[in-house]
Amino acid sequence: MQNFMVVLGLVLKAEPIGEYDRRIVLLTREKGKITVFARGARRQNNRFLATTTPFCFGEFKLFAGQNSYSLSEANITNYFEEVRSDFELAFYGMYFLEMADYYARENTDEKQLLKLLYQSLKALSHPSLNRDFVKLIYEMKAIMINGEFPGVPERRDDLSGADMAIRHLWDMPAEKVYSFQVSEGVFQELTRRCDEIRKRVIDKEFKSLDMLNSLDAD
Repeated sequence: MQNFMVVLGLVLKAEPIGEYDRRIVLLTREKGKITVFARGARRQNNRFLATTTPFCFGEFKLFAGQNSYSLSEANITNYFEEVRSDFELAFYGMYFLEMADYYARENTDEKQLLKLLYQSLKALSHPSLNRDFVKLIYEMKAIMINGEFPGVPERRDDLSGADMAIRHLWDMPAEKVYSFQVSEGVFQELTRRCDEIRKRVIDKEFKSLDMLNSLDAD
């Protein structure tokens, strides 16, 4: 009896394997981060050609072998075309994928991280949301989900604007993190704090973040 399973997930990265195959990394609701092989996915007109690229979100039917997963079917419900087709948004999106790949682990509960990633990619193309604000919230909430955000303020009436925002973000579920706004002064203070925390708790240089910062500097 063949061992098939269906997972809901988002493609974090893809790379060529052999002459025509592709290896993808999925962030899934059921299995955390997993590696999947898509046979023939790089052949022209192959049914997996478009469904095994970064940002693809949907259901993936997998064959679970002894040591690996192989893709059997894919039903993509969101390609995030708005992000992929915009040069600047794509840099933000790739950074979000790279950070999720850094934090996610196999066979662990990554539901909150998947929800955060999905909502953040949607938020990037929302006309009323500043993309740097989206980036800030994504970074802070991802660090919180991973249990590394230090010094979350207690609930008090005398909290500063930045402390109130941090407390609010801590309490909010991942799917609701873009339901509030902050003033420019609070945004600047949160950015400063988040940059310090990220550099302290994450022992990795993100290539996509370097590219994004280079883009902002031009």
